[in-house]
Order: sequence, then structure tokens, then C-alpha cells
Amino acid sequence: MRRFTHFAALDWSGARGERQRGIALAVANGKGAPALVRPGHVWSRAEILAWLEGVAETGADMLIGVDFSAAFAFADRGGYFPEWDESPPDMPALWSLVERLAAADPHYEAGSFLHHPEARRHFRHGRGDVGDLFAPGAGRLRVVEQHQRATRQAASVSNFNLVGAAQVGKASLSGMRLLHRLRGRIPLWPLDPAPDKGPLLVEIYTSLAARAAGIRPGRSKIRNGAALDIALAMLGSPPADIAGPISDHAADALLAAAWLRDIAANAAPWSPAPLSDALARTEGWTFGII
Repeated sequence: MRRFTHFAALDWSGARGERQRGIALAVANGKGAPALVRPGHVWSRAEILAWLEGVAETGADMLIGVDFSAAFAFADRGGYFPEWDESPPDMPALWSLVERLAAADPHYEAGSFLHHPEARRHFRHGRGDVGDLFAPGAGRLRVVEQHQRATRQAASVSNFNLVGAAQVGKASLSGMRLLHRLRGRIPLWPLDPAPDKGPLLVEIYTSLAARAAGIRPGRSKIRNGAALDIALAMLGSPPADIAGPISDHAADALLAAAWLRDIAANAAPWSPAPLSDALARTEGWTFGII
């Protein structure tokens, strides 16, 4: 555990296309109000990568939360993709495989990976289009997702499910392409230990920030500035002072940046009981799940 001076939260999107209104980035510096980076801008994933690379170059003491999963379930079956001889042994190798198979896809999309005959067997692609190795029911879960479900800290969905509004698989795959490019530039906890200085990435759920701010499950979306300021106050943050409507993606990023600042100095998020060295290498963990 170490001290950070800046806290960033990235609300991410795996949708097709270059620019995504579902992407939002916010930073909370010191004790000030969180603020959007380039408010009103419609981000591309390439621009987010460039911004993160800039943070790496400056060496800012910044804790950066990314709202996507860094890996698929591994522990339950002893591998990400059982019965596939290319199934990777750890997270960096997983990111490398996704990148290799999706390299021709524009805008950090990953459709070519999902269309690979071995990869597609493990995913639910649509109604009536389910891979023969997709786990019955909702799909396979990582240990952190099983734990948060059992302890009721957060809802959980399988990254192998690509169907429905709540699916997170496509966003996670595009996020893995981002992480592949950042490897060696910005460490990712808990795969990497927190460095003594400089930036650090952590996986987050923006819904955890909403719960910490007193917003009930199922009502976590904030769409106006006044409601956002009430939630920020619950986290000990100054108001953002945004008048009128605000996108739920922008609100998620602003609230999550303030939440990271509020909990980062606590020991508990850095040492969840179920986390092991093996999980750190293969599945990772969601920061804030204890």
C-alpha cells in the first residue's frame, strides 16, 4: 500500500466504431473536486491509450481505475480456454493472444478473436448462438466474481457472455488490447506489485463507487449534476458543480475517481482474503472487493 496524489477513473466501452460516447475519463487531484478530462469530447480508444501513455511518461503518482475485466475465469477449469492448445498460462499471455488474433480489427475491437473457431466455442454470442464449451447457465465466473456474489458486495456477470445490456465481454476484450500495449509502461495490480512511485492501474466496477456513496443497487445511474454532488459529498469530496443533465458515463467516472481517492489509503482493498499469487497472475482482482 502506498500514497497517491492523483486518482483517475475510466468508464470504458467495447462497442464497435472509432469514437464512443460510452467512454469517459475523470481525475481527482489532491482534495479537490473530480473533473472530467476533455469534457464534452467523444473519445476514441486510441486517444485513451495516448493519454495513459502520457501519464506513464510523466511518472505521475496516479492510481487509475479501469472499468473492464483484465482476464477471464481460469481457476475453475485450470485454464481460460480448456480443450484449446493455445490457451494461455497467465494474463499477459492472454492479452498477447487476443492482440495477435484481433490485430487486423480497427479501433481496438476484438471481433476477429471471437470468430476464431477455437475461441468462439467458449462464448455466448447471441440468442441461439452459443459455443459448445460455454458453461451452462450464466457462464463461468472468476474467483473475484464468485466472491462478490457470495458476499453481496456487487452483482457479477460472466465475461464469456456477449449478449444483453449487462454483458462485459466485448469491453473486456478491447481492454485487454489496451493492457497489452501498456505492458511494461504502467503496472497493473495485483498482477504487478504497486511501485514505490509512478502510476498504477487497477480494475474497478463503477457500481462499487455508487454503493459507497449510498446509492441503492439497481439505481446506480446518476444523470444530473445535483444528484452527483450529493453522492460526492458522501465520499467526502467537494462538489463537481455541473449544472443540469450529465451522462451516466461521465457521472460514473467522476464518482469513481472520488471513490478511489477515498479508499486507496485503506489496507483492506489491497489485501482481500481470497487473493492468491496464482489468482494475481491468471485472473486478477477487482479493486474494492474485499
